[in-house]
Order: sequence, then structure tokens, then C-alpha cells
Amino acid sequence: MDISVVIPTHRPDRTHLRRTLAGLRAQTLAPSRWETVLVDNASAPPVDLSAVQDIAPENIRVSREPALGLTAARRRGFEEARAEIVVMVDDDNVLAPDYLAAVVGLFAAHPRIGALGGRSLPEFETVPPAWVREFDGLVACRDLGMAVKISSGLRPHGEERKIYPAFAPIGAGMALRREAVQPWLDAPRDGRPTDRRGADLTSGGDNDIVLAIMESGWEVGYFPALSLIHLIPTARVQADYLARLNRGIARSWVQVLARHDACPWGPIAAPTVPLRKLKAWFAHRPWSHPAARIRWQGACGHFEGLAALPR
Repeated sequence: MDISVVIPTHRPDRTHLRRTLAGLRAQTLAPSRWETVLVDNASAPPVDLSAVQDIAPENIRVSREPALGLTAARRRGFEEARAEIVVMVDDDNVLAPDYLAAVVGLFAAHPRIGALGGRSLPEFETVPPAWVREFDGLVACRDLGMAVKISSGLRPHGEERKIYPAFAPIGAGMALRREAVQPWLDAPRDGRPTDRRGADLTSGGDNDIVLAIMESGWEVGYFPALSLIHLIPTARVQADYLARLNRGIARSWVQVLARHDACPWGPIAAPTVPLRKLKAWFAHRPWSHPAARIRWQGACGHFEGLAALPR
């Protein structure tokens, strides 16, 4: 068996989950060479596999993880996975038919790469306003073009501090070697990012995995040959949601970087945060446009993250 596909899910949208599973069923890689582990993360009622059995890949099985949170669900998936390559798929991702076959080939061709990903292209439930596309990255959508990008360590070109690769894999469709991700699995969990937990918009779990892999000497890569469709419901492109999401991501991003000694910003005193937010209010003019409000909320999250750092 070459690949274990891990799908964490919490109270999934049935239509989206069916499309995710149908995309797996259409994979060109022979079913005998991969498996699907659907991790039911504290769903109530529990996920009923019989409701999607008609469209699911034949090699699927369900595992239950009672501790709420994306990180807990992913860890459960790694524990259950039997292959040396694990592909993380969200319950609203539709992989291109050749995705798994391409992952096998790319890892064979690049033995020093521990994690890789590709393009995550949005399919919107309703066409959003044009300004929404500025924030594709917030909802795990991206297309970095058709050029392959491979890292060269956390201190490329002799940099003094660690630099997180801008093209590092995101969680949607991230493929990992078990050997490379093992240090992350073995690390103590205290203080590490928990990522999404129900309605909580904390983030950073993907970045934490990438940094742990690269600190162990592995590289990461972006390969446009890997492509998936990310199903985006209308609620996820509303200004209020994007503003809260940007705030949570910005706060978490600072904290994850700091944990790995890769944060380019120093800590700030908590009493200065309200004034900084006020100055950012006038700089971003959030009253003028929804996009400006989303940017301002990101600045607020950034200050909150810096204020939470040890001084």
C-alpha cells in the first residue's frame, strides 16, 4: 500500500462530503495501492458511512476521535494510517483524478522532500464580489502558477533567521512522508497549535507541521501537477466571517512562528495593543469597504499575537 488518505470531518456537509468521496473513487491509482481513513471528529450524530457508501471508495473505513479539534483528528488519522505516505484531504476537497498517482511519482523523484502540495482552486456556491478573491488564502485556496517550487532549508542563502517558505504546502491536499512527519507526531502537545475546533477560528496546525518537518532536515515543495477543487459555501465568503477568520489566522501565525524561533517580529506590551489597533483603524479605514475591515481585523490579530509572546 502506497498511500493513506486521511479525511478529518466534524459534522460534515453531506453534499460536500459525497463529492470529496466521489473524487477519491475516481482516482486512477489502483484501489489496492491506497486506503481512505475517514476520521469522525466528535460529530453529533456520528457520521454514518452507510449514507455515503454508494459513492465512497471501496477501501474506506471510519475512525472516531472524541477530542474536538483538527489537530487531534489529524493525529488520529496518522495513528490509523497504514501506508508510508499520508495525504490530508479536507471534507470539502475534490482531488483531480490523477492526484494520488502524481503524489507517488513526485515522492519517488524527490527523496529529500518530506511534504508537498499543489493548487487548491475554489468552486464557489455563489459567485462572490470581486474583492473577495483578495482573501483566497484565508479559505485555503491558491494557485501559485505552473512553476515547481522547492525549498532550500529554513535559512536559505545564509539567512540568519528561519524563513517560512511562502509556497509551503497548505493542509488541503498536503502529502507527507511518515518518516518526515514523525518528529511532529512525537513532540509534546503542550502549547502547540490546536488548529480549528468547531466554530473556533484558530489556525496554524499546517504551519506547525511544515516547520517541524523542515527543522528535521526535510524540504517541502509546490507542484502544480497536483490540483484539487475546494468547495466554498456562501457563508465562508461573507465579510463578517472573513474578518473573524483573518483575525484568528493572524494571531495564530505569530504564535506558531515564535514557537519555532522563526518570528520576524518582537513581542509587544499588552497595554499598547488598544492604541496600535486605533492607529490601524485609521490606516486601514475599515468603515470604507468590507475588504478594508477584513485587513484591519488581520492587523488586530497580529497585535494580539505579538502581545501574547513571552517578553
